Amino acid sequence: MTPTRHTTVDPSLGAFTLRPVDLEHDLRTLHRWLTHPKSAFWEMGSATLADVEREYHAIAADPHRAAYLGLHTADGTEYPAFLTERYDPAHRELVGWYDARPGDVGMHFLVAPTSDPRTGFTRAVITTVMDFLFADASVHRVVVEPDARNHRVRVLNAAVGFEVDRALTLPTKTALLSFCTREQYRAARDWRGTNA
Repeated sequence: MTPTRHTTVDPSLGAFTLRPVDLEHDLRTLHRWLTHPKSAFWEMGSATLADVEREYHAIAADPHRAAYLGLHTADGTEYPAFLTERYDPAHRELVGWYDARPGDVGMHFLVAPTSDPRTGFTRAVITTVMDFLFADASVHRVVVEPDARNHRVRVLNAAVGFEVDRALTLPTKTALLSFCTREQYRAARDWRGTNA
């Protein structure tokens, strides 16, 4: 079972915590992030506040999807910094596009747009997300389908152990179906630990 709250500490950047999205407090933040030009691959650039509210209410009501807000704590200050969604690819997103296995979980993540990027921050975010997903003992493999044009995410995915399986022509994008097993993730983390 996935924990409702998860924290990973990066020695140089601080703590990264995931907790369920709370629309009463997070709606305006999510709307600002999702409609920002840097979030174009989320395809919500023209979404209204009501559109975002509707989408995240639907996710909250869906037994096959969940959304989590990521918080970053540094120098004693905690602030919203990223978003992740998990889904069951046997029931959402990739139904009919590949043969889902028991233990597969799908994932999306978004780092809050910023004008002051920090080295290693996005990698710390995806590491937190992967730690969070694999904290659920039933998860054996993480599945992603990034837009083929999103080169930055492709590099990050590879850094944590994802391998591209094939390109998929989905209704809204050409996606690179990619997988990362628990073992691949551990190997990538071990390699980074000795080659940082």
